[in-house]
Amino acid sequence: MAQKGDLLSVREDIRVVDATIRDGGLCNNFEFPDEFVKALYKANVKAGVDYMEFGYKASKELFNEKEFGKWKFCNDDDIREVVGENNTDLKIAVMADVGRTDFKNDILPKNESPINLVRIATYINTIPAAVEMIEDCAKKGYETTINIMAVSKARTEDIITALDILGKSPVDAFYIVDSYGALYPEESRKLAELYCSYGEKYGKAVGIHAHNNQQLAFANTIEAMTQGVSYLDATVDGMGRGAGNCALELVLGFLKNPKYKVDPILKMLEYTQQFRESGVKWGYDVPYMLTGQYNTHPRPAISFVKDDRKDYTNFAHELFDIINS
Repeated sequence: MAQKGDLLSVREDIRVVDATIRDGGLCNNFEFPDEFVKALYKANVKAGVDYMEFGYKASKELFNEKEFGKWKFCNDDDIREVVGENNTDLKIAVMADVGRTDFKNDILPKNESPINLVRIATYINTIPAAVEMIEDCAKKGYETTINIMAVSKARTEDIITALDILGKSPVDAFYIVDSYGALYPEESRKLAELYCSYGEKYGKAVGIHAHNNQQLAFANTIEAMTQGVSYLDATVDGMGRGAGNCALELVLGFLKNPKYKVDPILKMLEYTQQFRESGVKWGYDVPYMLTGQYNTHPRPAISFVKDDRKDYTNFAHELFDIINS
């Protein structure tokens, strides 16, 4: 596919998605101060961000509400306390995991909810269950995206089959999700070409959600964008699970559309620095680099960082043994 736009282009199809509360919530158990969430909402409105993802719609049968902050569950009333009637151009998003969301009961009809977009997260082997969720949410009046996780582990033929199945559903956008931070820009470009070819075939947009294990989240995001990807996920200060995500301040500073303003998000860095000082951990570190290079889940690296270990060589050998056992 031909490159879409250049460094000076304004692409009207671009949609910036702030995932700070949802992905960042994996760092602090979703226990964000109300002051921060309200300030971020206002900052996103001023910055011209298109969607703000508040967290998960997790099943209260599977997860104990007392063990998590409220953004693990995203009750509609909790969202309303932040956004009111949301008389702005900013749309509200939540994520719903296949198998972990009581979507039939907890996701109300759109006309009863402040939510606009439901982002459905699935692995390649649970696509039929994801289609059921897409159809339910679309019938209720929501925009939907399908976020195929750990795509760096999936076989190309399986991705093609999945995109064909999903293309026939009412989903609005396909998402490339680099869960392990394993992709390089050349691979992101090839995946973007593939996803966008099916997006064109079925009339769907394409998005990218990148992790920063190899300090390539921003590079992978803009490389995918050049191939036609239009939904760009990012978080303030890159806050997110493990190595974190593409930084929102980088994306807004890069895009040439004058609707986007980076200054309101720079102000939010004062909050995230406070989180770091209080002991909340995320961001590039050697153990995350290693899990990215090995194309594996960052769980062992998260434990390594949490324990303040510095024996990187030993960890590399442990990881090798885990992967090859």
